[in-house]
Amino acid sequence: MFDHFVWSVLVIPAAVMGMAALLADRLPPAAGVAALTWSAVAAAVAALVSLGAFTVKAAGEVPWVAARLGLSQRTIVQDTAHERWVSWVSVALLAHAAVATVRVWRRLRRSRELVCEIAELPGLEQVVLIESDEIGAFAVPGRPGRIVVTTGMRAVLDDDQFAVLVAHERAHLEAAHPRLMLMAELAGAVHPALRRVTHRVSYLIERAADERAAGMVGDRRAVARAIGAAALAATRRPVDESSLRLSFARAVRPGEVPRRVAELLTPRRSRHLTWPAIVPLLLAAGSMVWAMEAVRDLCQLLALAGASRP
Repeated sequence: MFDHFVWSVLVIPAAVMGMAALLADRLPPAAGVAALTWSAVAAAVAALVSLGAFTVKAAGEVPWVAARLGLSQRTIVQDTAHERWVSWVSVALLAHAAVATVRVWRRLRRSRELVCEIAELPGLEQVVLIESDEIGAFAVPGRPGRIVVTTGMRAVLDDDQFAVLVAHERAHLEAAHPRLMLMAELAGAVHPALRRVTHRVSYLIERAADERAAGMVGDRRAVARAIGAAALAATRRPVDESSLRLSFARAVRPGEVPRRVAELLTPRRSRHLTWPAIVPLLLAAGSMVWAMEAVRDLCQLLALAGASRP
């Protein structure tokens, strides 16, 4: 079973991370979001399945557990006799993934509480202004979704820039970006290598919304100016947005907002290729198949251990 650990837990997540770094700026933003998100999710699921299989094997290596289940502990140990550390490292990695996933779900719960509060705000308008000196704007998924803008943000934007902001946040809602971001974050919680993919997805989501907003308003420079104005004001008024990953002019990582502005001020590329997006998807799909093979091998090992018990 050792080869399953190598490929599904070590090689494929690292390969998906490398492909994300290579392709993030070479794919159209919307295509990049879809390809990298689903690749990360598939790779994370495959890693979880493999870690789960090795965790079951680790339990079978404990003498009293093997005896209780009627298995030959010696047979189970011999399967990875030269790499006995694999089973117990898998237990530790699976525990780490569980803790990190719980943290993401807790943050999601806080976000859902915010969604409920916003849903109860009076009025049926999609755009909701809330009283606050903070510079903030974000999309709240739901039926229908709503766009929340602070009065502080509204005050620093003129009417044209405010229209850009609304178009940008509406693009998040129409493309289901909050859900995709959550999926990428969960994948990053499962495997440390996939956290880098999560950062790429976060940036590409904002780029995709920028491009969609530019198409709505018909002016890429107007979008760049609106982002710049909001970002400049935001740097002067710090705000805690730990539970809001998608915000008009706040980046998870330094340098992302200037990159978004630079991309918008550059003529739109007409030579973007979408076919390379299939490469990380194929890698992740292969990892899923390999993980299923690990489960099959585990079942065969347990059957052999049951038959081999003295």
